[in-house]
Amino acid sequence: MGLGTWQLGGDWGAVTDTEALGVLAASVDAGVTFFDTADVYGDGRSERLIGKFLSQDAPGEEITVATKMGRRLDQVPENYVLANFREWTDRSRRNLGTETLDLVQLHCPPSAVIDSDEVYDALDTLVAEGVMASYGVSVETCEQALAAIARPGVATVQIIFNAFRLKPLDRVIPAARAAGVGIIARVPLASGLLTGKYTAATVFADSDHRSFNRDGSHFDVGETFSGVDFEVGLQAATEFAQLVPAGLTTAQAALAWAAQVDGVSAIIPGARSVAQALGNATAGAADELSLEFNEGVQNIYDHLLRDAIHPRW
Repeated sequence: MGLGTWQLGGDWGAVTDTEALGVLAASVDAGVTFFDTADVYGDGRSERLIGKFLSQDAPGEEITVATKMGRRLDQVPENYVLANFREWTDRSRRNLGTETLDLVQLHCPPSAVIDSDEVYDALDTLVAEGVMASYGVSVETCEQALAAIARPGVATVQIIFNAFRLKPLDRVIPAARAAGVGIIARVPLASGLLTGKYTAATVFADSDHRSFNRDGSHFDVGETFSGVDFEVGLQAATEFAQLVPAGLTTAQAALAWAAQVDGVSAIIPGARSVAQALGNATAGAADELSLEFNEGVQNIYDHLLRDAIHPRW
């Protein structure tokens, strides 16, 4: 169980530096050893907070930090070149306070980038130079994931995967498992829908993407509530909550379900508070979920979500 840090950069409402550092500390104290960030989360704020935490509050801790690059310019193929990669990774190294980045992921690039030999040649060059230890690709669609998995230098693929987004189970996760490629599951709580805490009356801040990106006008709508219509998502969340066994919260059950899928290497729920961080971190230790639980997840997907979600991503 890792920690996603988009919330600590922006687009989820205000989080102070003190709150953000508290989330990082609580996560590490609970056993988390993997942070996921990006150079555009708060224009580098998330990276800088992680760098500060690791240098001042957690020196010597063995934390793997995965960052992303590629969204500081327009997402067109001609911008994915070695010179830009050098500029972006140098900035991330400064933000994180490290000479070698653990893992750098292309941040949801166009399919033409994922298919480009020159892109991987450039990434291989930066690995050879010690700028990064490994690289991966964060994707929007299963077809993009499969194309990335086929590349021999790709260490990880990050994809939206949760109880409301089951398509990666069909081909992506089996292909990654066969190729020895790590799967990083993002948006594992469907932007909070799978916490079971939202109602039709829930209001999100204007600065929260769950308010301003429901129509996909700012970035892929699949990143907001996993692309699920909010009203339909509330119904699905209600049915999901009825499956949850005693001893787990709805959010913990959702995270435990994803964690127990063979081939998933890391799950990166975000957190805006210490309580959320602690609840998320402990979900990975949950007992094996029942066959009935898994069948219930599949049934919810099939009758409420499949038609709208499966063909698109």
